Amino acid sequence: MSRSRYRIFETEYPYFMTATVVAWLPVFCQPAMVEIILNSWRFLQRERGVQIFGFVVMENHLHWIAQGPSLAEQVGRFKSYTARCIIDELEKRGHKTLLEELRYYKLRHKVDQTHQLWQEGSHPQQIQGDEMMLQKLEYVHDNPVRRGYVDDQVHWRYSSARNYAGKPGLIDVITDWR
Repeated sequence: MSRSRYRIFETEYPYFMTATVVAWLPVFCQPAMVEIILNSWRFLQRERGVQIFGFVVMENHLHWIAQGPSLAEQVGRFKSYTARCIIDELEKRGHKTLLEELRYYKLRHKVDQTHQLWQEGSHPQQIQGDEMMLQKLEYVHDNPVRRGYVDDQVHWRYSSARNYAGKPGLIDVITDWR
C-alpha cells in the first residue's frame, strides 16, 4: 500500500479526515477550545471555499468531511492556526500541566516550536460515492454514542448530527450532497 492512499489529490471529491491531539490529551473538554475549531471551520467555509459535510469534535480528536480548492493546504493551515490559537489560549488561562504535556509530547524534529498540539497527518480518505459518505457520516456522528457520552447522536453539541436531523447546528454543513 503506497503512502498516496492517504493524500488529498483530487479536490473535486470530499475527504474524511481526522485530527488527533498528541498523546490523546483532552484539550476539547473546554468549550473555548472547541470554539476555536468551529471559528476556524467557519473561516474556511466563508473565505476559502471549503465545503463541510459533517463533523464531530470529541475531547481529544475530531473528524470532518470536507471538500474544496487546495484542500490539503487548507487542512495544514487549519491545523497550524488552531494549534497556535489553542496553545495561546491555554497559556492565557494558566493551564500549566496541559502545556507541559504538549511540550513533553512534541516530536524532536519540531525545533521551531515549544509545544505540539496535533499529531502529524490527517489520514484523509476520499469519499467515493453515497454509500461511503453515509458510512463516514454515521461513524462521525456515532462517536459520542460509542463513547457513552450521549444516547442519541443529536444530543452531542459538537457534531453535525443536529444539522442532519433538521435542527440548528453550531456551524452550517452541506446536508443535501446527493
